[in-house]
Amino acid sequence: MNNVYAVSVVGPGALGCLFAGKLARAGFRVHLIDYQQERINRLSKSGIEIIEGDKTEKYYVHVTGHIPTMQNLIIILVKSYSTANLTLPPDTPVLTLQNGLGNVETLCKKTGAENILAGVTTEASTLIAEGKVRHTASGLTTFGSWTTASVKEPLEILEKAGFWVEITDSPSQIIWEKTAINAGINPLTAILNVPNGMLLKIREARELLRELVIEASKVAGTEGYRFSRSLVEVAEEVCEKTADNISSMLQDIRAGKRTEIDSISGEIFRRGTSAFLTTPRTKLVYQLVRSLEQREIT
Repeated sequence: MNNVYAVSVVGPGALGCLFAGKLARAGFRVHLIDYQQERINRLSKSGIEIIEGDKTEKYYVHVTGHIPTMQNLIIILVKSYSTANLTLPPDTPVLTLQNGLGNVETLCKKTGAENILAGVTTEASTLIAEGKVRHTASGLTTFGSWTTASVKEPLEILEKAGFWVEITDSPSQIIWEKTAINAGINPLTAILNVPNGMLLKIREARELLRELVIEASKVAGTEGYRFSRSLVEVAEEVCEKTADNISSMLQDIRAGKRTEIDSISGEIFRRGTSAFLTTPRTKLVYQLVRSLEQREIT
């Protein structure tokens, strides 16, 4: 592979900085896309720091407010509520690894389904400070073509950057699976202000976790998705393996920022309603997290 290939990473958050830094380390020409000019200026000077264990490395990438043309790959890692604001160059592979439902549909309207690759990642990264992240756990990045986009070059790019990657023929299925799991873990940790593992230690919280995942799975079922394993068991395994992790939703609440509750619980509630399926617990946690957001904002 030609290591002067150009890759744009959209979003300077925990995962965006992790991906941009690792791609730069592998020798790619990396653009990190941000929408705040002052932060662009600061990151251009300070670079990106990645902490792994007791080792810290710094990488300098091109930080800009727009996605350049002639990119070999664009990786979307902005919050789901920012997807609609993106401007994408034509005829360029776009890989979304965002949380929640609805991102792919929005991106398809912007650039065409034939350019879209979609999936999920279990890489764990925490934003310590602006442009500085701690890579807390290596994970698996799974993606596939939404319609006809080739997976070959994006796969090679990510593997060369050191990511563990799998290709799937059903990207919509794995997005639904992760969303159903997030629908249990994220809102509860945000509401209770606890790390993931605490959900297993509090009996009532564990019951709610199970009920929320079941509601989400039922809504997925109305869209034709069936899961080969119990997502309740998977959610509990995630809580156990990431016991000390602070979910991104709780991080956002603590920082007084907007969360992605709308594309997770909100979208599940809306799709359930459209299918005449009630999701009372999902609706409740959606309302509670939205209330927490408003409390922080006001």
